[in-house]
Amino acid sequence: MEPKARINRRTVLKTTALTAAGLSLTGCGETLRKSKPAKLQFDNADFYDAAGKFKPEAAKEAHLALMKYHRYPIFPDTREKLWVSDYGTGQFAKLGLGAVMFVNNEKDRYMLMDIYLLPGQMLPEHYHLATDKNPSKLEGWLVRHGVSYVYGEGEPTVPMHAVVPQCHMNGTVTVSHEVVLRPGEFTPLNRVGARHWQYAGPEGAIITEVATVHDNDGVRHSDTNLVFP
Repeated sequence: MEPKARINRRTVLKTTALTAAGLSLTGCGETLRKSKPAKLQFDNADFYDAAGKFKPEAAKEAHLALMKYHRYPIFPDTREKLWVSDYGTGQFAKLGLGAVMFVNNEKDRYMLMDIYLLPGQMLPEHYHLATDKNPSKLEGWLVRHGVSYVYGEGEPTVPMHAVVPQCHMNGTVTVSHEVVLRPGEFTPLNRVGARHWQYAGPEGAIITEVATVHDNDGVRHSDTNLVFP
């Protein structure tokens, strides 16, 4: 039998103080781990100026806040590479996207990017066609942080976790088979060309997408009123 570890009064007091401060001791050494900050909340009005024009920098700030909340690594060029869009809806808090494309290799036809969704934010329903340059994109998603509800072809899920905003085809979609992805869980697109969309849980979602090459010319949205920059 191994001898019991000796815990003196000083250790007990130190541990109690750390616990009260929202910190913890783990492992053999003293590894401090802060608790998560306050709940993520965003006001849609903050993403638009007085004339109703979308403010990309404000959207980036929100997605950077999401990253900090989940302790996701923010690199020196993250803000510069971060792509954001409200698809022309004026409802970024409900329908929009943030993404960083790490690689999109057209020669060998593979790509890797991370997707960032705010709490309750929908990535609109879309699909991918072949173009003169590239085949139709085939993809899959791995959730790193938060929860993403992924929707595609198959038996409709009733009720869905997602709340489809009115700014997306008057609150409708064409596919509604739900797969719930939590951190460490992966799901692929069921077939090339299938329609799909995602919706983030209450703490948002950070998702790694692995796929064949992405070609903007092959992207199609079910809601033809959306503006895809």
